[in-house]
Amino acid sequence: MKRRKIKIVLWTAGFLMLLTVGATAGYAAYLTDKAKDTANASHQSLERGEKSDKRNEVVTPDLNSTSVLFIGVDDSETRDNHEGGERRSLSDALVLATFNNDEKSVKLVSIPRDSYTYIPEVGYEDKITHAHAFGGTDATINTVENLLDVPVDYYVRLNFNSFVDVVDSINGVKFDVPFDLEEQNSEDTQNAIELEEGRQVVDGEEALALVRSRQYDSDLGRGERQMEMIEAIVDKAASAGAVKNYGSVIDSIGDNMKTNLTFNEMTSYKDYVISENGLDFEEMQLEGEGGYMDDGVWYYQIDDSSLADIQSSLRTHLELGDQAQPHSFAGENPETSDTETGEQDRY
Repeated sequence: MKRRKIKIVLWTAGFLMLLTVGATAGYAAYLTDKAKDTANASHQSLERGEKSDKRNEVVTPDLNSTSVLFIGVDDSETRDNHEGGERRSLSDALVLATFNNDEKSVKLVSIPRDSYTYIPEVGYEDKITHAHAFGGTDATINTVENLLDVPVDYYVRLNFNSFVDVVDSINGVKFDVPFDLEEQNSEDTQNAIELEEGRQVVDGEEALALVRSRQYDSDLGRGERQMEMIEAIVDKAASAGAVKNYGSVIDSIGDNMKTNLTFNEMTSYKDYVISENGLDFEEMQLEGEGGYMDDGVWYYQIDDSSLADIQSSLRTHLELGDQAQPHSFAGENPETSDTETGEQDRY
């Protein structure tokens, strides 16, 4: 059965747009220069350096199977004030993409923002969304590596502004709205967005409301909406009529993106775009259930069996069989786990 063409979480849009531009042979040369300038301005290295601690050596996307963590944040002034004025915002969406260099295939796993897991930056368990507030991108990457037991080679950090602007730059997208919706806009104005159930063209603010809303269904349902929205965005961006808008798309990314990918590394992923089946993704969801814990806070508790299956699938996809490490489980401190006996403490 052919996989669904694209399944990915919202803030990967800008990165995929850059890949698409890089793969558009014969288009105006200034677009390549424009994309290169944007990539260079967005470059931000990690404190750890080029290599993940889970790698034996540095990898590159043109030669190796690699992973990219997409971090979606809302660091608007309104949200900062709501969070107490702290400039380090929460991560509102996380998705890890693994790219198999031999098959030119991609696997994606969406990580619910309220997932209860160990955060190395602070040394205790909390919602994974808090890792970014505790220590920014590096802390988020360390947390994801501990949770999924795979290296995070690259990251792309994008905020709400880029998402809204990208959708508007391609003149909106067609989307099957699953229910009547009233939601706040990007400035947190209550009920500013109203949509009726059914297939329709949505603009940037409406698209954001759809992927952001948490009041109509479950966290897994929200993740599914996010993935379906990006499918719609990339389908529209890949159409012939959208090519003329690529300049605006790149402008819309601008200061809203940070990444440790160089422009040459970005364009190395072009083979995944121009392959026979186009961008072809397999989506995975971390199963679990939400509930209140002893501290009176609601968390999403990941099912250990689901986590172990996804860890294994990602490691196989990244060809890490010869670098096998003991599985870590959601909420586990690796320094206190009993790896010799195979017993796992559950927090």
